[in-house]
Amino acid sequence: MTREYRIAVLGATGAVGTEMVQLLHQRRFPLASLKLLASPQSAGKWLPFGDESLVVQAVSKQALQSADLVLGATGSDVAREWAGMIVEQGAVLIDNSSAFRMDPSVPLVIPEVNPEDLRTHRGIVANPNCSTILMALVVWPLHQHQPLKRLVAATYQAASGAGTPAMTELKEQTRQILDGEPVTKQVFPHPIAFNLFTHNSPIGDNHYCEEEMKMVLETRKIFHQDDLAITATCVRVPVLRAHSEALNIEFHRPFALEEARAILSGAPGLRLIEDWERNYFPMPVDASGEDAVLVGRIRQDISHPNAIEVWLCGDQIRKGAALNAVQIAETLIGEQQ
Repeated sequence: MTREYRIAVLGATGAVGTEMVQLLHQRRFPLASLKLLASPQSAGKWLPFGDESLVVQAVSKQALQSADLVLGATGSDVAREWAGMIVEQGAVLIDNSSAFRMDPSVPLVIPEVNPEDLRTHRGIVANPNCSTILMALVVWPLHQHQPLKRLVAATYQAASGAGTPAMTELKEQTRQILDGEPVTKQVFPHPIAFNLFTHNSPIGDNHYCEEEMKMVLETRKIFHQDDLAITATCVRVPVLRAHSEALNIEFHRPFALEEARAILSGAPGLRLIEDWERNYFPMPVDASGEDAVLVGRIRQDISHPNAIEVWLCGDQIRKGAALNAVQIAETLIGEQQ
């Protein structure tokens, strides 16, 4: 008989939290109970779960104390506030924030890449940054076949990476511009409609923004390779949902393109899309709402014989956050069955 689990979603009313709730139903997660938890301001709201609706409760010690697994979809401060109590009561926190990602005692996991790291958890498992997840899914199977030498990434990140209010701002600014009205800004520091700008996370002393350094440091941790040569430039673009990335992947020797295509087309979590005659490759409109990361436009770097170029698009709310967390939960309970 399949064991059922008591699940709590912490931050259930945000973009990632609501996606987690939908995925638990869609993937038929073995639930004994499901609690939707959020701030007191969101308590009393109802969220759909299959054919029924569940009420959102204010997060509290009492609400969390019966959970086996907690899926965290909050900011870092809230995650830190509740993590200790969750672990003390014997539950496992799968946290989507950046609070614990670089903690040496906390595994940072992408189930298709490093599921074995889950065996080292002490009650907390960290979900990587969305851009890191999408990139690692593509790079890892190639790296397994032939270790990479250097990785250069450029991201084109959708507004929804900053949450539901950011999507609303993109829509409203688009309307304002088309109606000839002044553009108002609340979420982003610059206009996002009909514009793009380098990622709005804080810039460090090395002139890299926080988002770029997350991709660098998290990938090294996931790959267990502290000396991995990787650099990134992250850009926010006027797309509602699904991030895109252009990757330049250098190896120690040439990598045959057909071999790369065969590896990526058979890798878990990926779907190859290449129609060279129609110039049709992965696009955010195709990736939005999809579980798979779309990859294509694989070509030789004409400036370097040992490097290839790869293009990808992935739904950063789904595989880049909520789906990855649910898959971690599925992997954890799979080892207990």
